[in-house]
Amino acid sequence: MMRERQSLEEGIAAVKGLTQALDDNIGLIELGEEEGDESVISEAESALRSMRGEVKARQVETLLSGEADSNDTYLEIHAGAGGTESQDWASMLLRMYTRWAERRRFKVEVLEVHDGEEAGIKSATLLIKGHNAYGWLKTESGVHRLVRISPYDSNARRHTSFSSAWVYPVIDDSIQIDVSESDVRIDTYRSSGSGGQHVNTTDSAVRITHLATGIAVACQAERSQHKNKAKAWEMLRSRLYEEELKKREAVANATEASKSDIGWGHQIRSYVLQPYQMVKDLRTGVESSNPSAVLDGDLDDFMEASLSQRIEGGAGEAVADID
Repeated sequence: MMRERQSLEEGIAAVKGLTQALDDNIGLIELGEEEGDESVISEAESALRSMRGEVKARQVETLLSGEADSNDTYLEIHAGAGGTESQDWASMLLRMYTRWAERRRFKVEVLEVHDGEEAGIKSATLLIKGHNAYGWLKTESGVHRLVRISPYDSNARRHTSFSSAWVYPVIDDSIQIDVSESDVRIDTYRSSGSGGQHVNTTDSAVRITHLATGIAVACQAERSQHKNKAKAWEMLRSRLYEEELKKREAVANATEASKSDIGWGHQIRSYVLQPYQMVKDLRTGVESSNPSAVLDGDLDDFMEASLSQRIEGGAGEAVADID
């Protein structure tokens, strides 16, 4: 409740501040016109133009009004078919979202990583903590397609790789999700990757599979199996809650009802590095000719457009908002 109150107070204060600044500058323009002072008029008009960025930011914030938008979020990355190529692409996506979160000063915790055989990762799970973390990331769920000259191909041929992102909110104490141990299968295994001798030689990692839905979550972030199990239970409840949100939105025709396959025909965004350079969102039409910046976490334009489309229900409207 304190977090919700703080968010509301900040929003109200921002609107009041913008309103006051607007009135002040309009008053200055009127005063400058009365006195014939072009410098006053020019200064006030410049101040009004500079307000556009903040107004746009506040407009985007109004899109983040869903039931769980203000919550922290889990982000899963999974490599698609294609071995080393897709696993390397999955690691690039992991870095992209980590850099995006860092730009927003969100806290990022790595809960689970399965390394690839030669390079990259097979899968990873992040916990991203920050106000509206889930709201910003929720439209990033889907398949991401990469086209490039493969650094692993001695013939320097062009390859297409697929990996997926899956986003679901951390649920707080106000949301009750009841799951009994008889509804799940719990597996323990040795953690992979770095972490020291203890982590890699004991069955501290935990995977919980919900039998009715097939939803599986895993955690290996802690040295203790008990702590990993507790975290995995939290993740499972969050996934089940997210599934319920998806069902509600599907009824209202606001989102897809189920997770897509990792392959052709299901991608939400394409990242082309060769033969030309472009990132294009296939849902909204938003494009960038600077893939390096996008892969370094410059994702806000894509997120804003997809949020607008999700709420307003039109790709054209979404693109117009960005322009």
